[in-house]
Amino acid sequence: MSREALEKVERGIADLSPVIESLKSEFSQVVVGQDDFRMGLLTALFCDGHVLIEGVPGLAKTLAARTLSSCVSAGFSRIQFTPDLLPADLTGTMIFLPEKGTFEARKGPVFTQFLLADEINRAPAKVQSALLEAMQERQVTFGGITHPLPRPFFVMATQNPIEQEGTYPLPEAQVDRFLLKLKVDYPSAAEEIAILERMGTLVPPRAEAMMTTEQVMKVQQLCTEAVVEKSVLEYMVRLVAATRFPRQAGLSELADMITYGASPRGTLALQAASRARAVLTGEAFVTPDTVKDVAPEVFRHRIILSFEAEAERIGVEEVIQTILGRVPVK
Repeated sequence: MSREALEKVERGIADLSPVIESLKSEFSQVVVGQDDFRMGLLTALFCDGHVLIEGVPGLAKTLAARTLSSCVSAGFSRIQFTPDLLPADLTGTMIFLPEKGTFEARKGPVFTQFLLADEINRAPAKVQSALLEAMQERQVTFGGITHPLPRPFFVMATQNPIEQEGTYPLPEAQVDRFLLKLKVDYPSAAEEIAILERMGTLVPPRAEAMMTTEQVMKVQQLCTEAVVEKSVLEYMVRLVAATRFPRQAGLSELADMITYGASPRGTLALQAASRARAVLTGEAFVTPDTVKDVAPEVFRHRIILSFEAEAERIGVEEVIQTILGRVPVK
């Protein structure tokens, strides 16, 4: 570990930690509980990645997305994905101006900093692909002209796990474009009481801006500099390899349960998310515990289970916990 590199990151954390803590505090004032969900959103934002959110209706997915954009004074757009949506409704198109006799670019709602793609699995494949291309390339092309998207550009896509009729499931190759997949669960009894007390008023709380988009990009840069020792990198690679070849990792019981494991993009996502989580917790370097903390969010949409796993009712969360519990740190 380079002492100079570590000291540089420590100085950066010392400078930015107050504003990060203010952001986390303000975020929690509006979104009650859901600590893992809120931390996952911040992790993806500071990785300069995108996040897929899965949860039943009414669990504050939209509220969390809108609140986070308010906390960083960023532009925000929400698109309700429906079966009749067209790619141009998302990206924009060229329109003819009769008074000028020329065409002009009319940009769509994707040209924003924080984009909530609500119920992404209700839109047909062409629309999904248009969004995922924008996520990957950070630009949109129409009318023969390429238009760069604003920075930062953060997509939060939601999907409902219980309604399958009238939906178009995201292909596995496209789901891999999301850095993390977050699952939102029901609140505890104490959290639900807090929700009633806080939100059941005429004027529910609203978030104030605690961070600028320029500061967000500074934190993003800082996260890329968080120190990862070679032994920790090797641990990450062993975890990813266990999702691909479980038998070679000594996990023979999972050999028939996994059809496909995480790709190299998943390995990069694990490193990026670990670095961001370290910075969010005030650490200048990544530890194996940090890797274990973010691994479920990185892996749960990248591990494709077999029919045998479905038949035996073994879920991806169980597979991930088995891998994390059995793959040695050193």
